[in-house]
Amino acid sequence: IARLLNENFICIKLDRDEMPSIDRRYQQAVTAMGSGGGWPLSVFLTDEKKPFFGGTYFPPEDMYGRPGFKNVLGKIASLYKTKKEDISVYTDKLMDLIKPVSLPEGDLSRTISDKAIKVILAEYDPLNGGFGTAPKFPMPGALEFMINRYFFSKDESIAEAVSRTLKSMAKGGFYDQLGGGFHRYSTDEAWIIPHFEKMAEDNAWLLRNYIDAYAVFGDDKFKKTAEGIISFIEKVLSDPDGGFYASQDADVTPEDEGGYFLWTDEDLRETLDDDEYKMMLLYLFDERGSMPHDGSKKVVFEAADENEIANLTGFDLEKVRQIINSAKEKMLKERNKRETPFTDTTLYTSLNGMLITSYLKAYRTLKNRELKDFALKSLKRITALRYSDSGLFHSEGVKAGLDDFIFLTEALLSAYEVTGERPYLDQADELMEICIKILWDEEEGGFFDSEDALLGIRLKGIQDIPHPTANSVGIRLLLKLCNMTGKESYCRYAETALKTFSKTAEVIGLHAGYYYSALDEYFYMLKLTLKTDPDSGLAETARSCFRPYTSLVYDKNEGFVLPCSGNICSEPINTPEVLASFLAEKSGV
Repeated sequence: IARLLNENFICIKLDRDEMPSIDRRYQQAVTAMGSGGGWPLSVFLTDEKKPFFGGTYFPPEDMYGRPGFKNVLGKIASLYKTKKEDISVYTDKLMDLIKPVSLPEGDLSRTISDKAIKVILAEYDPLNGGFGTAPKFPMPGALEFMINRYFFSKDESIAEAVSRTLKSMAKGGFYDQLGGGFHRYSTDEAWIIPHFEKMAEDNAWLLRNYIDAYAVFGDDKFKKTAEGIISFIEKVLSDPDGGFYASQDADVTPEDEGGYFLWTDEDLRETLDDDEYKMMLLYLFDERGSMPHDGSKKVVFEAADENEIANLTGFDLEKVRQIINSAKEKMLKERNKRETPFTDTTLYTSLNGMLITSYLKAYRTLKNRELKDFALKSLKRITALRYSDSGLFHSEGVKAGLDDFIFLTEALLSAYEVTGERPYLDQADELMEICIKILWDEEEGGFFDSEDALLGIRLKGIQDIPHPTANSVGIRLLLKLCNMTGKESYCRYAETALKTFSKTAEVIGLHAGYYYSALDEYFYMLKLTLKTDPDSGLAETARSCFRPYTSLVYDKNEGFVLPCSGNICSEPINTPEVLASFLAEKSGV
């Protein structure tokens, strides 16, 4: 294979985290060819860098109903030499297919989100949680929209779907039962067998989902899972000097898929005492976790809950928990002796922005001061590294795209809301102004993903694939900045973008989940002007109480909080208890 590649092609390896805008274009091109996108992706290009063939996994030889890579390489090389002109015509048509398609503007009304909830619930899997069929990806944008909707509607069908989905994901092998944190996706419908890569963006968004679910539903399972995500991030993806790394690989070697995370019966016997071993056979070690390529190796997942095990064993619940915790500690200690998968330690601006915001959200609910301190330390470092008079950068030497502008702006606004320190708000305002200047579509509205037309295309969209898109997050930030700075232009930009993408959202349904949050923010915005000391009980209550679509603005200390929705303000509130009650009662709706 190496010989065929070197003799017939110029091989270039592209890191999707380093060049997300280029990855996005080639993913869309391969999807337009009729193949599914994904990673790793092999794309064959003309000398003008235009794609004409591609796919995800190719086995070495023909098998599994898929052409072997040797076969593919030979045919592609021959085709390019004999049909170059035909390929050129094809690539031009293909590039036209992936250019953004303009749909007519839509009207804005609350009924759009009402319909969206029904569409999303229609794709919900009531047996296993999640949406659709295998492979299953978490849909954090849709989940956030649903959690927020439940706060206002108290629709129990939404609560059931959210709770089952979050609990099913946390019980499965999709969640690392020993080290915390979530893997990339589940290969099966029941969230048991994952693709083992662990990515910063997945865990950033899922941390927000579990924190919000804990705030709304009060279930300790959600809190415990959030703390597990944080533990993984702290141990694997955090730079001691501040900042967050990008990802941890799935495997140590290509031949041993997920081997670092897998266990055999022999591994368990050698690691645990007799009681612990028997307990793990009931709790984490189940045949459903067997790997397809080697059934002796298993993914650990919660095959039964603690109450069921107590009934089966005759132990009281406390004893069951004691044995389980002891066994898991021993298993993690033993696993830590293994060679660990590679961690990409690059500090990307976009990913750092996501995780800083997630940490600050977690701090507001969990009140863990260490989360706040590390988030602010990371924000200071990433702005010093990536933002200067030369502009904003994605990584060293790589110009920023929309994701970098939006997620760093979000982190700055989150820092302002947590601290009350005005420079954070001023810098967020400055970044958004630059973002609008270089990335806003003056003709139709919305943000382009890059300043330059890469491969002749500037992409613009709202599809969560599977994470919330920067355009939808950007709309929410425009609305918050309008509230926080008083600049009405931000609200006009947001309204234009909401109308621009309205018809697209109707078409893509579930995958526009975060757009619907932006639309609801437009209707349900609440501004709390904190005329109180940032360290006061009033300010702490404003920060810690969950009320979606709320912006905090700090003003001179007069001992009260002024809530306003649109142009209508409520009576000033001067006690934490009254403020907490006000925020809990669907205020401003």
